Amino acid sequence: MTAPTIHDVLSAAAVRSEFQPIVDLDSGAVVAYEALARGPVGPLHRPDHLFAAAREAGVLAELDHACRAAALHGAVEHGLVAPLTLFVNVEPEILDSAPLTELVQLADGAPGGLRVVVEMTERALAARPAELLRTVERIREIGWGVALDDVGADAMSLAFMPLLRPDVVKLDLRLVQDRPGPAVAQIMNAVNAYAEESGALVLAEGIEDEKHLLMARALGARLGQGWLFGRPAAPPPAPVAVAALTLPPAVPTASLSASSPFAALTEGTPLRRAPKGLLIELSKQLEREALRLGDTCVVASTFQEAKHFTPATRSRYRDLAERVGFVCALGEGLPEVTVPGVRGATFAAGDPVRGEWDVVVLAPHFAAALLARDLGDDGPERERTFEYALTYERTTVAAAAHSLLARVAPRRAEVVPVAAPAPSASAPAPVAVAAVDPRAFLERALSATTSGVSIADVLRPDHPLVYVNSAFEELSGWRSEDVLGRNCRFLQGPDTDRATVDEVRAAIRDGREWRGVLLNVRGPERTPWWNEVHLAPVVDSSGRVVQYVGIQNDVTARVQAQRDLERERERSRAYVRRIEELASTDPLTGLANRRHVESALRTAEHATTLLFCDLDGFKVVNDELGHAAGDELLVEVARRLRAAAPADALLARLGGDEFLLALTGPDPDAVARRAAGLAGEVAARVADPFAAGGRQVSVGVSVGVAHGGPGESFEDLLRAADHAMYRVKNRRAQQQRLPVG
Repeated sequence: MTAPTIHDVLSAAAVRSEFQPIVDLDSGAVVAYEALARGPVGPLHRPDHLFAAAREAGVLAELDHACRAAALHGAVEHGLVAPLTLFVNVEPEILDSAPLTELVQLADGAPGGLRVVVEMTERALAARPAELLRTVERIREIGWGVALDDVGADAMSLAFMPLLRPDVVKLDLRLVQDRPGPAVAQIMNAVNAYAEESGALVLAEGIEDEKHLLMARALGARLGQGWLFGRPAAPPPAPVAVAALTLPPAVPTASLSASSPFAALTEGTPLRRAPKGLLIELSKQLEREALRLGDTCVVASTFQEAKHFTPATRSRYRDLAERVGFVCALGEGLPEVTVPGVRGATFAAGDPVRGEWDVVVLAPHFAAALLARDLGDDGPERERTFEYALTYERTTVAAAAHSLLARVAPRRAEVVPVAAPAPSASAPAPVAVAAVDPRAFLERALSATTSGVSIADVLRPDHPLVYVNSAFEELSGWRSEDVLGRNCRFLQGPDTDRATVDEVRAAIRDGREWRGVLLNVRGPERTPWWNEVHLAPVVDSSGRVVQYVGIQNDVTARVQAQRDLERERERSRAYVRRIEELASTDPLTGLANRRHVESALRTAEHATTLLFCDLDGFKVVNDELGHAAGDELLVEVARRLRAAAPADALLARLGGDEFLLALTGPDPDAVARRAAGLAGEVAARVADPFAAGGRQVSVGVSVGVAHGGPGESFEDLLRAADHAMYRVKNRRAQQQRLPVG
């Protein structure tokens, strides 16, 4: 029997749904069911096989509609109505134009009504952002909720989360089932920040046992789904308890969209005026922030016209595309793909974005937008004025990003060239093609590249430049007529690393290629910029090096972001070191505390001797002269103990007027002898008068000594030293007929 095709499945209405429970982790009540599409038994039973076949056959829309209809009809048939909620998976690019009236009527007309949440997968986020945003608006207009599925499987879902504003965030099952690591921490920081700000519910998938449940709770999930609570079935087993799922208040569509980014500014926002030169620098700063944020960030920009998207800008946006989650650059005349990884759009006539300069950066923990409007000035390009606002208000930034992404063209499938068939005898004669001047063709190709290209003649004195392309002019800040015939050292500034320059010279002298990054200066203003350089030798037919080709790219933003990251890491390391130091140090004297000594001696491999030192007469000083004088005395005692203690001794303040000295060594007898001598030295140093509270005061010290072998408990050894100290103090008190203390 022949297996059914996708057309057979659709014509026979053979798509059905199984339902898996979603539970409230606190109460254990079932609050929702997810509808999972199934085909007939056979090769098209699994949903991934179903949808793959539908895509190949061009009937994706028909299958998607059939799945939704099966989900809603099945939910009504099995009584999965309010207060329960139904989660339905969809293809966002199809839903954008799919008929929903029939399904809405079915949901509204069901006994008790169907409460529906539509799940979006992250597959469509980067490919069709405009369609996805329209889909979300449409779903909210009909009163259904939105869930973002598989969050954490790809950083793109974190980048788009502030824009889609899902009511439910579904964590990818790997977060629950795999070992925690830095990636999990990054995802949970973003998800919990969004949930706290928006009120969204966090749902953990893949909970199969109690260990997974514990992890789900730790990750902040309030809802759970997985085999621990029930497998997909039709009909599903009757739940023990059910409850309503309360979604966060709906976000008004108007607050997420605007006719243009500038129009997203709230009424009364103060506007400033600035020349284009300042906006360029503000834009670069936002780009650097985006590089720091990385793959959980969205960058959306407008440049008015294609001519403003210069080679230097292309270089910066190429770096952004490599390191940021999603990047789009819009402008009149810009292609739908400006540089690889950067998306574009086709503007309609009269689009207000044509008159704006906007740079929007949106991430889970950061939001900023430069929103500017051209005032139509004439004059030099960098002096043209704009009115603008620089805002960090998250709602405004999200609305501005929404406005730009709603214009982004869908990502087109890559066209793979197909080899032409071999001509047959009856085939027409090939069309003659005009000869192409190789030199002219090469120059056109080099002029079109976004990387700076230069060629130096190494056979002539001082290796002058004999060719530069337009991108090199943009990067260097000089016209070709200003640099041809000169050595490229004009790019070097006072801060250019001399050692790196020497490396370059040595490579050229040896005829080797060279790759690296140099700090160069741009134009007559001598503005610093970081140049990523690749130098390659060109040889003649005899193998002699005759020229060097240089490829340059502006990586200033990347270098700055790396340096900022390293500075932040160093600050974090210093902070951790300081915390560790405070945790193991007595704040008054600067000596180690008991915790530090105990930790150090726990792993001692040799004999250990403790000297427990307790001051005699300290209470009198404290009572008569005050605590400030007492603190002065303790600081001076600590200084004298440091002077008396050998370099290998551990010295600590236990608290109050109690101090501890620890000696270790392989020979117990030698350690004991050193301890006896040290006890006498400590007593002698402490016996000298002190200056405290403006007076001369005298105190004594009672030293108790205890010896222990390797591995002996620190607590036992300390207790023995404490008892020995009290015996010494008691003897002294009896001899002097003084009270103990």
